[in-house]
Amino acid sequence: MSGSTFGRMFRLTTFGESHGPALGGVVDGCPSGIELSEEDIQRELDKRKPGQGGLAATARKEADRVRILSGVFEGRTTGTPIGFMVENTDQRSHDYSEIMHVWRPGHADYTFDRKFGFRDYRGGGRSSGRETVSRVAGGAIAQQFLAAQGVTVRAYTVELGGIRADVVDPEGAQDRPFFSPDPDVISGWESLVHDVKSDGDTLGGIVQIEALGVPAGLGEPVFDKLDALLAYALMSVGAVKGVEIGSGFGAARMRGSENNDPMRENAFVSNHAGGILGGISNGMPVVARAAIKPIPSIAKEQTTTTRQGEERTIRIGGRHDICAIPRVVPVLKSMVCLVLADLMLMQARQTLSPLSGLMELDEFDL
Repeated sequence: MSGSTFGRMFRLTTFGESHGPALGGVVDGCPSGIELSEEDIQRELDKRKPGQGGLAATARKEADRVRILSGVFEGRTTGTPIGFMVENTDQRSHDYSEIMHVWRPGHADYTFDRKFGFRDYRGGGRSSGRETVSRVAGGAIAQQFLAAQGVTVRAYTVELGGIRADVVDPEGAQDRPFFSPDPDVISGWESLVHDVKSDGDTLGGIVQIEALGVPAGLGEPVFDKLDALLAYALMSVGAVKGVEIGSGFGAARMRGSENNDPMRENAFVSNHAGGILGGISNGMPVVARAAIKPIPSIAKEQTTTTRQGEERTIRIGGRHDICAIPRVVPVLKSMVCLVLADLMLMQARQTLSPLSGLMELDEFDL
């Protein structure tokens, strides 16, 4: 199956299905000498594992314990491929037996079958949101590399079900329900989730991702723009239906005098550009937002057809989240980490000199 490898120098290849024995992947191209342990990866996996999110969460319980299989010795990367695996332990494949020959509205059932002529109906197989386990594990490895370069990435929810949050404490969002940057909005979100769950429906939202400490110079001026690669990475997550950089669609309602970021003393005084100009990072925080669609598995009756073309109505059973938020938040953070790690290595190779804050080239094992 093509399309399971992401990146060019810092490359992540993933494998596994929702109801298979395990998921996992291989990170190739990570420089040697980076501090890395299973605990570093587990910390990120715990943020997306099933059961997170209170009333919004699926009833499926997976420990999502990661095992590093290769590429790490005495707590540091060796420069060789880093293999990892996470076992599935709480599958209930019989929950999906009734939809074996039925297209679920909003899912990839129809398109997957049309592409391959065959599908794993147990939770969507490879098209299930559970495949993001491998993305988060790979992103955790990228995060360790970025931390060594002074780059940090954080993500938080700015809107849930149409209710917006004020970004008053983005750092504290990592320890709040829904990854909320606004303590005062949580009760409203919880109430909304309760009402929507009672109605048998689901919710969407918007997640903001920020990368701090990104040096100027990452990205290319034409096809491999930093903002283009970020959009590609974020849109590769199944729940994402839109991406904004900086002011995003808001820029379309501004004048140039409002949207331009003035400079004083060789520094920008605003950041409508989201840290990217001409496809290249400008040294300001890189800011992106992703629009998350409602979970398509709903308990309401829906009209669809069978594989044989017969019309029928269905209600989706099984165990499902009410909203991809908060579990999608660490997934989106991981994709941004993967993009930045890849571009930092590409820039080091392109210029043959280290970027500001980047370790010396002879430590990269390029």
